[in-house]
Amino acid sequence: MTYSIKEAAQRSNLSIYTLRFYDKQGLLPFVARNKAGYREFTEGDLQLLHTVCCLKNTGMKIKDIRRYIAYVMQGPKTVDERRALLQEHRTAVLEKQQEIQRNLAEIDFKLSLYSASDAEDLVRQEIAAAVAEKKQNQLPNPFPA
Repeated sequence: MTYSIKEAAQRSNLSIYTLRFYDKQGLLPFVARNKAGYREFTEGDLQLLHTVCCLKNTGMKIKDIRRYIAYVMQGPKTVDERRALLQEHRTAVLEKQQEIQRNLAEIDFKLSLYSASDAEDLVRQEIAAAVAEKKQNQLPNPFPA
């Protein structure tokens, strides 16, 4: 079974514009065109498109996705290159995940602070400490009086 670009867009939750953009960027060399010149996607194409989206959604640059797809198109002889590229990307994703976790911890801390019964007093204490630090360093007070 094959799918038109509209059907592929619906199945992948991407816009037709995005699919055309990916194609122009060299990310979809596996998608064939019919006799009329229209793209026709197969189930296998949609699976590779899913991989492209996964890589894009996790922050891989277009040039690196293009390189990965080029390896795919070269066949099994590029398994080592694919593994190395994906391992490098996985490491970057894990580092980003840890950064997000640290940021989430700060957000949770602030939510806890603002949910406390004495939240306004705690915020006043924070501001007082910040104002004292500015004064000690001979900097203007940025907080309203």
